[in-house]
Amino acid sequence: MSDNAGSPGGGRRVDLRSDTVTKPSSGMRAAMVSAEVGDDVYGEDPTANRLETTCARLLGLEAGLFVPSGTQSNLAALLTHCGRGDEYIAGQDAHTYRFEGGGAAVFGGIQPQPLPFQDDGTLDLDDVAAAIKPDDYHFAKTKLICLENTQGGKAVDPAYFVGVREFADQHGLKVHLDGARLFNAVEALGCSPGDFGQTCDSVSVCLSKGLGAPAGSVLCGSADFVKAARRWRKVLGGGMRQAGVLAAAGLYALTHHVERLGDDHRRAKMLARSLRDNGLKAEQHTNMVFVGGVDPAAMVAHMGRAGVRVSGSRWVVHLGIDDDDIRHVVDAATALS
Repeated sequence: MSDNAGSPGGGRRVDLRSDTVTKPSSGMRAAMVSAEVGDDVYGEDPTANRLETTCARLLGLEAGLFVPSGTQSNLAALLTHCGRGDEYIAGQDAHTYRFEGGGAAVFGGIQPQPLPFQDDGTLDLDDVAAAIKPDDYHFAKTKLICLENTQGGKAVDPAYFVGVREFADQHGLKVHLDGARLFNAVEALGCSPGDFGQTCDSVSVCLSKGLGAPAGSVLCGSADFVKAARRWRKVLGGGMRQAGVLAAAGLYALTHHVERLGDDHRRAKMLARSLRDNGLKAEQHTNMVFVGGVDPAAMVAHMGRAGVRVSGSRWVVHLGIDDDDIRHVVDAATALS
C-alpha cells in the first residue's frame, strides 16, 4: 500500500509517525465528490446533519456536532462544561492537557488539574477524589473529569467508565471522553460505542485517524449540551459552510473503515512480535507499537535511511500499511538491536 517511489535507493516508503497520515481512499473521494451539501452554519447541510445523527446514535446520545478537528471538539466540550475559574481533571499525558496548546486556559480561563495515568490508561479515582477542590473561594471550582480512549494505545474497558459515572454523580461532576481512537477500543474490546456513550456526558470521536477521513471530529452529548457547544464552535471559527464534502468522508469512514481496524491491530501485533524476535524491546497496544532500548534520535535517523518514517518510540499502524510494509519495517529495524 505504501508509496514505493522516490525513497532512498528507490525502495519502499512507510510512514508510521501517526494514523493521521492516512489519505482518502478512492471510494471515500467518490463519496465526497457526490455529497449533497448546504450551509451548515444555518443547519442546512444534509450530509453534515446525517453524520451528526449517525455518530450520536452510535454512542446512544441525543445529538452531535461536526467540527474541523479533535482539538476543537475537545475545546468546545471544555468551554461548554466549564466557566472561567472552573477546573477540569485530566491525565498528565492527556491530549486535552498536554497537546492542545493550553486552549482551555487561553480561551476559557479554565484551570487544568493533571494527574498521573495508571498503567492501564485509567485515572485512579482515589487520586481524582483527592484532587477535587473544596467549596472555598480560595480554589477553582472542580467541574469536569476528562478521560481518553484509547490512551497511549491502551483500550480502557467500559466497566471502568461505569465506576467513573457513579463517582462523578456522587461528586457533582461531568464526564468528557476524548475518544480520538474510540473505535480502536471498541474493536479491541469487542464492545459497542454506546457502552461508553451511556456513561459520559460528552464524547468526541475523531474521523481523521484510524478511520482515514481527511479531517473532522464529531462531538456528541445531550441536545442542550450540543446546542451550547454549537455556539462555541462558531466562536472558535469552526462554523464551516458546505461542510458535507468533509462530512461525506466521515460517513464513508464509519461505514467502511471501522471493522478493518482489526487489520491494523493484527499488523501492529505482528510488528511487535517480529521486533522482539530480532532482539528489540517492543510493546503493542491496539494499533500502536512502542519500541524501547534505542535512542529515539538514532532510531528516527536509522529508520529514515531505510525509507521508514517514525517520530520516535511510538510506531502507529494504519490503513495505509500492508503486510509487506511490516516486513520491510522489521528488516530495516534489525540493525537497531
